[in-house]
Amino acid sequence: MLGRPPRSNPARSVLIVGSEAVPFAKSGGLADVLGSLPPALSRLGWEVTLVIPKYRHVPESEVVERFPVTVGGYTVDVKFHEVALAERARAVLVDVPELYDRDGLYQINGVDYRDNARRFAVLARAALELAARDERPPSIVHGHDWHAGLVHVYLKTLYAGHAVLGNLPSVFTIHNLAYQGNFAPDWLPRLDLAWDLLSSDRLEFWGRISFIKGGINFARVITTVSPTYAEEIQTPEAGFGFEGTLRARRPDLVGILNGIDTALWNPARDPFLPAPFDAANLKGKAAAKLEVLRRYQLPTTDRSSKRPLVGMISRMVEQKGFGLLMELADELPSLGASFVFLGTGDARYERALRDLALAHPDRIGVRVGFDEELAHLIEGGADIFLMPSLWEPCGLNQMYSLRYGTVPLVRAVGGLADTVQDYAPGRAGATGFVFRGHTAGALLDTLKRALDVFPDKRVWRTLQTAGMAEDHSWDRSAREYVKIYERAMAPQ
Repeated sequence: MLGRPPRSNPARSVLIVGSEAVPFAKSGGLADVLGSLPPALSRLGWEVTLVIPKYRHVPESEVVERFPVTVGGYTVDVKFHEVALAERARAVLVDVPELYDRDGLYQINGVDYRDNARRFAVLARAALELAARDERPPSIVHGHDWHAGLVHVYLKTLYAGHAVLGNLPSVFTIHNLAYQGNFAPDWLPRLDLAWDLLSSDRLEFWGRISFIKGGINFARVITTVSPTYAEEIQTPEAGFGFEGTLRARRPDLVGILNGIDTALWNPARDPFLPAPFDAANLKGKAAAKLEVLRRYQLPTTDRSSKRPLVGMISRMVEQKGFGLLMELADELPSLGASFVFLGTGDARYERALRDLALAHPDRIGVRVGFDEELAHLIEGGADIFLMPSLWEPCGLNQMYSLRYGTVPLVRAVGGLADTVQDYAPGRAGATGFVFRGHTAGALLDTLKRALDVFPDKRVWRTLQTAGMAEDHSWDRSAREYVKIYERAMAPQ
């Protein structure tokens, strides 16, 4: 048994299941969410257990439980490592080397592991079996993305009559509907799932079984990572084939914006900035801007440092709008601004950006790779931050930008539409610049609009301070999740 004494007055508690979390493993924004949400919930008085796999390179920690887990006749001996995250929050890492001690989290050389269905079925079963053995079982279960989809299916099938887990309410969060966890139907018996689950109102998706569809159909409440994304995924354009299933569950579908770590992303205390600044005194931004220009070997004369600096930190892929930017390759150098890019992605975009920087070394700088210090520096020093995404469930960089007085320029999709208010003369509450059509022309027109406003320091300062005043903390997001937990826990 886990070494915690029973409570005389049990607090509300949540079992969170997912595939990655900072600081243990990260491939994308899901890890940031699962690293930040548990401590935020604990600050609201909830007890939180986060269960994720123990991947390669994750340091050893205290083993608090060990027992075999069987899925479809496949049995493994599981060790459970516990790591404290906050006063009432802990991570439990599921240690099965044959499943998780691999070079990549989900794939190798761009090819998914052939046993991913088993890997994440074992994660689901291990998390639920752990909860069933705990002297302080959860009040609710919260699964994230397709990797935890079977948690909700198992609760309604294998554990439906269980003394502890039976009738336990659950919430399922979709972070990115493009990743679905689809597998051949012959996995059903190998996952302890009945053949009658191969139906369109359960797990079947185009003749296969879909873990994400299991989460959607079997959870009591479904959330996504922004209100606008919750609407978008009910349409053919963004539903990836699940729009009908999601429309059928519309009353149970809620969008909750992700938060950001406001201690880590704080310009008043950011160790990566040359000088601190805040909304009352923005002088430190000038020092950060000068340092960005130096790092990218762009001109640092008085004239060049007064030009607007446009930054972009992103995966260099079509989804993030790099196709649009490449259509504007001949236009960007003549716009009267400097541009800096940081990230990795498709070789064609990496190459095209490098070529553009070589052709215009006084206006465009490119770093292919990732550098945490440089990312903070760009957020602090840029005047404008670009996010011209084709689709964006939530997005975090626009929130970092708002906090750092860096005015975001975004396309009106997903969380970008929910967090950035478009500027127009006389419009109150504006925090950035927004365009709708996914065309190079729409992006160019909006960029020119922003650059035309930039010389008006009074208006620009108003945009900066309006953004810096907004609350995008995880405490705000956690309060919204608590509302959803309470809704799911209410008598049906």
